[in-house]
Amino acid sequence: MKMNISKLMEMQAALDEHIQSKHDLGAEDLVERKILALLVELGELANETRCFKFWSLKGPSDKETILAEYVDGIHFILSLGIERGFVPEVPSALKMNQEDLTVQFTAIYGYISEFRTQLTESSYQKVFTAYLHLGELLGFSAADVEKAYVSKNEVNYERQKQGY
Repeated sequence: MKMNISKLMEMQAALDEHIQSKHDLGAEDLVERKILALLVELGELANETRCFKFWSLKGPSDKETILAEYVDGIHFILSLGIERGFVPEVPSALKMNQEDLTVQFTAIYGYISEFRTQLTESSYQKVFTAYLHLGELLGFSAADVEKAYVSKNEVNYERQKQGY
């Protein structure tokens, strides 16, 4: 999944600055809150895929809904990178062998937990790479993700104007 990360990082930095200014957060360290937000978004995404709901016959949500939830996670991953001064690297090819969505979701939870305790660039990159792989497993192209990210970024600004 090859996407224009510098463009998305610039957009995320501007949104983060807007939110921090509007909510008078100044230089407050928001890492813990952003990690929790990412975990919540990851759970919401898993819920929309329904990949773990062995007890249910209901299928996953439509692709657009799942993509919207997926890019919510991208927002927080990029925001965490900005907060810590890390620039995510898009690998030329993802070399993960995992093809099971449930296992991939739980692996990402583990990587996020590792990042929380270490706060290193290496642990951050694991989160980012695993999340990109999840996007590929969900059938999203880089173009899908970029387009949905830009759209959701606009929604986030609109929400801020409306006192969300």
